[in-house]
Amino acid sequence: MDNPSHYNLTLRVIHWLTALVVVGLFAVGWWMVDLTYYSSWYKTAPFWHKSIGICLAALTVFRLVWRIVKGTPAIEGKPLERKAAHAAHHTIYLLLFVIFVSGYLISTSDGRAIEVFNVFSVPSMGELFPNQSDIAGAVHYYAAFTLIGLAILHAAAAIKHHVINKDNTLRKMIGDKTS
Repeated sequence: MDNPSHYNLTLRVIHWLTALVVVGLFAVGWWMVDLTYYSSWYKTAPFWHKSIGICLAALTVFRLVWRIVKGTPAIEGKPLERKAAHAAHHTIYLLLFVIFVSGYLISTSDGRAIEVFNVFSVPSMGELFPNQSDIAGAVHYYAAFTLIGLAILHAAAAIKHHVINKDNTLRKMIGDKTS
């Protein structure tokens, strides 16, 4: 494992792609819960939401493996800031996996597989516990809102480090090696 001074291109692309996809999935998820049976998007929106969610889950697993293999730069700041950043990163990953699992449990409780872009299917394990869809739906909902809140805090911290601390925190993730 390397000890780089900046995030490598692969991790930078995955980071920004994940940020874009998480915000997009959140917005679509929030919008689609109000769709009625008669909406032309009633089946299309969930299909895309689930397909992209499954792909993001796979990408997140790859990202974690890549981080372990290639290493990441040290977090800058005061000791408490570094601890908070580590806790935030771990919580973001935990929330992502809670969202992935709860989404799977919502989508497969009726015994149907999840079709991913009509290319492959993720098989169902059926209903594993009573009221699975409702319970997993609540977990999915609250975890998604918590993730968005933490992502906003994460972005604000990066901007604070860049503007106030004038350190390399943000530069490491945008690939700027001028400092």
